[in-house]
Amino acid sequence: MPALAASRVLLLVGDAVSSGKSCVFSRVTLRYRRYGRVSSENSKSLTLKSLGFKSEAPRSDGNEKNKLSKGISTIEVPRNREKKVAIPREANAVKKKERVDVSALAPFAAQSFSELGLPPLLVERLGKAGYNVPTDVQAAAIPTILKDHDVVIQSYTGSGKTLAYVLPILSEIGPFREDDEHRSKMGVQAVVLAPSRELGMQIVREVEKILGPEDKRLVQQLVGGANKSRQEEGLKKNKPVIVVGTPGRVAEISASGKLQTHNCQYLVLDEVDELLAFNFREDMHRILEHVGRRSGAGQSVANSPKARRAERQTIMVSATIPFSVIRAARSWGYEPLLVQAKSVVPIENIPAPTPIRPSETPTDSTSGGATTQGQVQSLPPSLTHYYSVTRLQHKVDALRRCVHALDAKCVIVFMNHTKQLKDTVFKLEARGMKAAELHGDLSKLARSTILKKLRKGDVRVLLTNELSARGLDIPECDLVVNLELPTDSTHYAHRAGRTGRLGRRGTVVSICEESEVFVMKKMQKQLGVVMESCEFAEGKLSVNGD
Repeated sequence: MPALAASRVLLLVGDAVSSGKSCVFSRVTLRYRRYGRVSSENSKSLTLKSLGFKSEAPRSDGNEKNKLSKGISTIEVPRNREKKVAIPREANAVKKKERVDVSALAPFAAQSFSELGLPPLLVERLGKAGYNVPTDVQAAAIPTILKDHDVVIQSYTGSGKTLAYVLPILSEIGPFREDDEHRSKMGVQAVVLAPSRELGMQIVREVEKILGPEDKRLVQQLVGGANKSRQEEGLKKNKPVIVVGTPGRVAEISASGKLQTHNCQYLVLDEVDELLAFNFREDMHRILEHVGRRSGAGQSVANSPKARRAERQTIMVSATIPFSVIRAARSWGYEPLLVQAKSVVPIENIPAPTPIRPSETPTDSTSGGATTQGQVQSLPPSLTHYYSVTRLQHKVDALRRCVHALDAKCVIVFMNHTKQLKDTVFKLEARGMKAAELHGDLSKLARSTILKKLRKGDVRVLLTNELSARGLDIPECDLVVNLELPTDSTHYAHRAGRTGRLGRRGTVVSICEESEVFVMKKMQKQLGVVMESCEFAEGKLSVNGD
């Protein structure tokens, strides 16, 4: 009987091979079951190899036995796949290190901008604008970008990150380039994205300051909340080489065909960790697909990392670099480098964060990777941190006493909810303190007016929400108050960065309830700074002992 079963199996398989139909394989199993199991001696010779197939199916066990018992075929027809040669991870890493000599990229101790390889005319313009000595992050980033590397720039807020990428871009595409051929090149050559209108307008002001009155038309802002028709007219009339905007407005005008970015040389993502948020996903997808992508490029070519790198240079910037940014850099850039003050390292060298065990907290050292590095670099070095405990109904009064005790002239106060801003402003003004609110529902003109009053001293306390934590550039700000605590240490760092800018001294005070003290302890541990408990009494700040 076993011999008869074997012969029938061979006949059926032979028919299947000659006719090219795979459906009869289920009949093989059925026949096999009908005539009983073949003896172990014969089953050794009944292999796919002996039947004329190139590879042998895995042994049937577990779920496959269940399939056989139901008469279902478990034989998979082999697919034609192209063989890829696997390169060991170690060999690949060595190869990248040989291609990118990071030790020779930046001087790290430059005393003038001329040492960084910038054109003489641009260095002269910087001197007129009051910039003579580059900051640490500028000394590291400018030469690296000039050598055509994709980069992720990380440094604390107020350390000069904007000029760190603006200057090398202007040296290549602006009026400071000595090459007449490139100087006369038309069209948008750089797109700079920012998550908020305030940050976008701040970047535009920095670029205009360097370009001067005669060339400031070469930069165009495309931010939400402003008149779209005027922005489109400005693109047509001024023919800018640099466009700065928010993702929604840039994607909208790009989709209308009035913003051509296929020939762009640079794509800058400022505050990139915010741009990775879900609400920007659709707009960011369109921008990434169109900026620096030539319309004639084939799909296979466009998907190649080398092709992407040849078409545009990608620059990412933020004070904090979570590992999501590292993943984005690896996907969007070609051999990107992480640039910090006095440090340039390949992104590939940054390990993924270690999974957190149930017994550990996210603030432990096991979070590892880029997050730990980001904590060290995210805060200005000249800040003093305090927290004061009070009841919820006494918070506004504690804020007023804090401002008087520290004799602060320009204060930015952060809250989490827009609806509570107006009520807090009313309470402060009722106590004789000049205050104003700033939030996304205000018009562009109203926001500009409030910021001008703050800079001039007509407003002493500005109350705002998380939106402004990444866009306000008020060098005069000497005190930041968290009237409501930020959601995590990353948001704390961006709020705190509104003071102590460019080497100035600043103070950060968080006013919290007793039940929130543990949050301050966690942030203190995660950020690696000292946050002392304090009280405000008799017009003075007194630090509480442990």
